[in-house]
Amino acid sequence: MVLALLLTGTLTAQASSAASVVSKPRNFTRSAHLMGSHFTFTAVSTDDSLAWRAIRAGIREAQRIDRLCSYWDSTSQITQVNRAAGLRPVVVDQEVYDLIARTLKLSKLSNGAFDITFAGGEKIYKFDRQEHVALPAPEVVRASVARINYEKVLLDPVAHSVMLQDKGMRMNLAGILQGYGVRRAQALMRQRGIQGGLINGSGDVSCWGKQADGSGWRIAIGDPAFPQSVSSWLTVSDMAVVTAGNYEQYFTVRGQYYGHIINPHTGYPATGLRSVTIICPDVELADGLDEVVFVLGPEAGLAFINSLKGVDCTLITNDGRTLASKNMKLNYYSTPGQPAPATSSLKP
Repeated sequence: MVLALLLTGTLTAQASSAASVVSKPRNFTRSAHLMGSHFTFTAVSTDDSLAWRAIRAGIREAQRIDRLCSYWDSTSQITQVNRAAGLRPVVVDQEVYDLIARTLKLSKLSNGAFDITFAGGEKIYKFDRQEHVALPAPEVVRASVARINYEKVLLDPVAHSVMLQDKGMRMNLAGILQGYGVRRAQALMRQRGIQGGLINGSGDVSCWGKQADGSGWRIAIGDPAFPQSVSSWLTVSDMAVVTAGNYEQYFTVRGQYYGHIINPHTGYPATGLRSVTIICPDVELADGLDEVVFVLGPEAGLAFINSLKGVDCTLITNDGRTLASKNMKLNYYSTPGQPAPATSSLKP
């Protein structure tokens, strides 16, 4: 009997030891091409089967949202709305209706700096990284934005319908759709029991919980002047960090740099900034705010962010300055042979 008890105790200790090894959390990561971009999904779990199932669910959710709202998918509900522009309202899913309604709130808040009807603008620029002789004529630029006006997106909350008031108008949710996809994928992964994780949708990062070793998530911010290098970093949890650059698609005129983000009011490329990073709890909101800041420019953009509760940002200007919102805390790297970035905080 004593022997049996000793054996039982030994087996129990061995099982306990094995369980402790098995229960040690790990980071499980998978990449996927979604929404025309590179996505990375990381799940922290002690159960590899659970982690992979949750990641697959997140990927499927992003794919579903893309099919539902893609500007390029001929069967999407956004395409259906565009086809009926100036003709009739189109009934859409509640999810699509709500997403469009949120974009219009952001448009109103930013006085039209963010506008999903930008797709109705004429493409008059070629962002080929080359020196151009001149900008298009002023009348051409003015005409290019004639069909951009978020106030002409008509919503019917009873019928859940959307209508573009004028023929030729087009909407494109590209400025916010990746952020929404990341947010929805994260929600599904959490529902499946993933207590910590990170999703990176081509610069739209949202993380929750802790890494496998118990530390927070370290997010790096690139330096536009030195590709593949890092200008600063921060450690976060339960937060979104969205970085957008205006330095891969551009052209120059007499040495002046013009990036691909267009000011919907003027028709001219937004100037003054090369990189915008937004930090806030909502990755969808952050995805839209980076475009707002690009359009407003360094000083007005920073003042706008400082006026919002729970939102911070860091900006890198065309001339290499780093600006940070009043509550922003960053860790800066200095590139070898280059001075550390100058940091300033502007208040509204």
